[in-house]
Amino acid sequence: MRMVLHAVLAAAAAVAGAASPALAGKDNDSLVWATDKEVNVALPYYNNLRETVITTANVWDTLIYRDPETFEYRPLLATSWKWADDRTLELELRKGVKFHDGSGFDADDVVSTLNHVSAPDSGVLSKNYSDWIEKAEKIDDYKVRIVAKEPFPAALEMLSLPLAMLPDGIWAKARKDATGKPDYGTIPMIGTGPYRIAEFVPSQTIRMERFDGYFEGGPKPKPKIKTLVFRTITDKETQVAELITGGVDWIWDVPKDRAEELQQMPSVKVVNADTMRVSYIGMDAAGRAGKTPFNDIRVRKAVAHAIDRAAIVKTLVGGDARVVNAPCYPSQVGCTDDVPKYAYDPVKAKALLAEAGYPDGFDTDIYAYRERHYTEAAMGYLRAVGIRTNLKFMQFQALRQLVWEGKTPFFHMTWGSSSVNDISAFTSLFFEGGRDDYCRDEQVIAWMNEGDTTVDPDKRKALYQKALSRIMELACWLPMFTYSKYYAFNAALDFTPPPDEIPRFYRASWK
Repeated sequence: MRMVLHAVLAAAAAVAGAASPALAGKDNDSLVWATDKEVNVALPYYNNLRETVITTANVWDTLIYRDPETFEYRPLLATSWKWADDRTLELELRKGVKFHDGSGFDADDVVSTLNHVSAPDSGVLSKNYSDWIEKAEKIDDYKVRIVAKEPFPAALEMLSLPLAMLPDGIWAKARKDATGKPDYGTIPMIGTGPYRIAEFVPSQTIRMERFDGYFEGGPKPKPKIKTLVFRTITDKETQVAELITGGVDWIWDVPKDRAEELQQMPSVKVVNADTMRVSYIGMDAAGRAGKTPFNDIRVRKAVAHAIDRAAIVKTLVGGDARVVNAPCYPSQVGCTDDVPKYAYDPVKAKALLAEAGYPDGFDTDIYAYRERHYTEAAMGYLRAVGIRTNLKFMQFQALRQLVWEGKTPFFHMTWGSSSVNDISAFTSLFFEGGRDDYCRDEQVIAWMNEGDTTVDPDKRKALYQKALSRIMELACWLPMFTYSKYYAFNAALDFTPPPDEIPRFYRASWK
């Protein structure tokens, strides 16, 4: 331990000798946070990275606010709401709200945003967050009506997190590609939130400044820290070194061993917290990538029995992380652990492979994009039963595109549901026949669709339980574990990790 810590300190000394691209710390009234992800689009709807979700929470507002501690709904851009019938929601809007460009917020902005993101050609990446909307209508300048296609019990949850409001008319400002198709990821980054984006360098940095015109009286306070800077630092050791030397103030996803070392340093505070992110292995049961061993249920079940998920949690992930047995996050409405389970059993895994016609195993690619050492640990367990894997490690956006195109028969990824606490933000995305669905089971699709449009909570729970059980019986998707993040930050920073994995930096302050 001591030798490793000396190595970290040596790296920190090397970093200290180089010029830092951002001024961090209390003296500069700034907070610099860094991760290893490259953000090429900083807008909501057009990037699924967690870093964009965080930026959205600090720069944009939604109609409803979900309290990060209690999960209760509170007024934000909407001051009140009521169901006119089981498909129609009416909302009164807050007056006196300004966008970062100085324009006023009103019903036109809500109608424009919701009708755009729910349109079939909008290009939004997570369509299940908005495709429940049939239309949004203006009643008057500060009152709107949202009509759902069918009864949608998760409507308030969606309106409280992923559906950020943008100005009316902004979509027309998108640049067009060579075919004349608008690229909505190029529109101006304008919101109503506590911070405004002052500078964006794709794949490198986002600089946010406190928005002095932010309205008072809502659940989001005006930020105490003037400047918020996001930096991409792809190397974890460099992140740690810059934290020690003051180049950055806040990092997360710190490897377990590094977190334990940083706990020895009085200038750094280390906190571990559970998150809503779930690690999973996808397998092509539907044959979208053609004929592969994963078309055989016995092979898929062999994979499920081959990996010691509990050991990976204990030795690598650490903290409050836990094995999950169903394709959803345990707290989400509709999630249940009452499903077929796969215990670690390499002997059974080998027997299943032999039964499927692979007594000597087989070779395959495995695709992944984050925490390479987690994937490599799974690869080691697979190798022990004869499944020899070749790692295709790439950026998230590139891998997601391959998944959508049906070109990844075996992949290790994660999903954080954008921290939406409803199963429709997780299981519905992967198992309703869409581009993320490698199961494509008609019975599962039917149960999920009915559950998504059923307002009776008991009936909804029963439908999801049947769908989740069948998914796990088919073994087309292996839930691995929840993520438990190690946060490390400047000890002078007053910051508490939230349970939904969305750091609200507007609530942070320097001591």
